[in-house]
Amino acid sequence: MTDLMTPVPYRVVDRRQETADTATLTLKAGRTVLPQWTPGQFTMVYAFGVGEIPVSVSGGRAGLIRHTVRGVGAVSRAICAAPVGSTLGLRGPYGRGWPAPPEHADVVVMAGGIGLAPLRPVVTAALARPGRLFVLVGARTPEDLIFIDEYAQWRDAGAEVLVTVDRADVSWSGRVGVVTTLLDGLDLAPGASVGYVCGPEVMMRIGARALTDRGFGRDRITVSLERNMRCGVALCGHCQLGPILVCRDGPVVGLDQAERLLATREL
Repeated sequence: MTDLMTPVPYRVVDRRQETADTATLTLKAGRTVLPQWTPGQFTMVYAFGVGEIPVSVSGGRAGLIRHTVRGVGAVSRAICAAPVGSTLGLRGPYGRGWPAPPEHADVVVMAGGIGLAPLRPVVTAALARPGRLFVLVGARTPEDLIFIDEYAQWRDAGAEVLVTVDRADVSWSGRVGVVTTLLDGLDLAPGASVGYVCGPEVMMRIGARALTDRGFGRDRITVSLERNMRCGVALCGHCQLGPILVCRDGPVVGLDQAERLLATREL
């Protein structure tokens, strides 16, 4: 057993640069292994001597955890730059994860930017069950797309993967526009479909609304809320969002609960 507030050492065994400021780290447990995570959960990742932040799990297997980190502050930059062979501290996993993709349902995964990271395990799970999968990916520019080497693998496994960017450059020959435009023309059965949405808050509001406009029930759409979590175990109250504590009651929340929270800017 490990103390809830004591980080467990994990060694960086692989590092992949996704974009100029984002990297995916594969971390291997030492003697102590954290409990098995579920898609949508997060761990608190500690860069020794710098600090810790919550990071969603983007993949892995027994004894291995994959984290995709964008360096935007002192702690995230230190974690993002951690070289192979270095050690980080992990505790968790924490929070409520994504519901399992139902068999035979149409699954729509809608991701904005690094929001694809916590949805990556959903893609893996959806591909392993009978039913159609639509992966809709949006980013600000082509240089901000992550996991680009995996899109072809997902397509080969049966997914329909559509990608768009807000601003194109001369090398981009794909679609340009917000991610919700990728819904246009999709042959979906809304009554038997489920939606998973993750990205910047404004993108989640618009994305969830686009799904409800297509006939998705609010009880069949889930989003992952963003709040700065400090303790991860619902003690400090720093991640309070209206009536919920994101680290305990989220980060994954059904739209029927999250819609009002996302619509209230002051929260």
